[in-house]
Amino acid sequence: MGNIHQTAIIEDGASVHPDAVVGPFCVVGKDVTLNANVTLKSHVAVDGCTHIGQGTTIFPFASIGHAPQDLKYNGEKSRLTIGENCIIREHVTINPGTEGGGMLTEIGNQCLLMIGAHVAHDCMIGNNVILVNNATLGGHVVLGDFVIIGGLSAVHQFVRIGEHAMIGGASGVETDVIPFGSATGNRAALGGLNLTGMKRRGFSREDIHALRSAYKYMFTGEGTFADRCKTVPADIAGFPSVQTVLKFINEETKRGFCQPE
Repeated sequence: MGNIHQTAIIEDGASVHPDAVVGPFCVVGKDVTLNANVTLKSHVAVDGCTHIGQGTTIFPFASIGHAPQDLKYNGEKSRLTIGENCIIREHVTINPGTEGGGMLTEIGNQCLLMIGAHVAHDCMIGNNVILVNNATLGGHVVLGDFVIIGGLSAVHQFVRIGEHAMIGGASGVETDVIPFGSATGNRAALGGLNLTGMKRRGFSREDIHALRSAYKYMFTGEGTFADRCKTVPADIAGFPSVQTVLKFINEETKRGFCQPE
């Protein structure tokens, strides 16, 4: 137990890997699992049925796995799973799931949650996601891989944000944002595609051009959004990025879709 500071409190029943580091004044609950090379810097409180993956680092004053902010929560033994090699900065709060949402909150690998970010109950977060300072997710939010949520932004309960999408700072997101979308605003509107992100992540020029063409079919012209999505030509719809967007649109939504102004 040489990696556990003498002022830390580890409750009986907690599973702490010998290579994990628990710094001064941390509190680790009895149902918590810390895997290899997890580091709790100091003053970190981890509770509930919380599993933290290998290599994740949590900074001071983060509150991880404590009871959800849901008045319907009755103490059920729900879970929180955090993936590998995540960075969770100061004052981040992450809540476990509830009976009304599958009993699980899940965060993928290599995510960065900056100072003051909040992940509410039953959220599902993919890999390589970034929540900038004070970004807030309501309950049951789903974020795909490589999503970026700008600082001081808030995402409404049950909203889905597709992979590689970007939300600008100080935005309020009330509806689903398509994969690769870029949205911003007090009540966020779709401003186009996250083309810079696509280029950085190695999407081909052909794939990007196909998605730009599909975007025009889906978000401009006559008819309803659903009707326009059906008009995307087959030769464009076959590209991987376009397939990803169309699949996302055809899945169930409780919030509708973010549209351009």
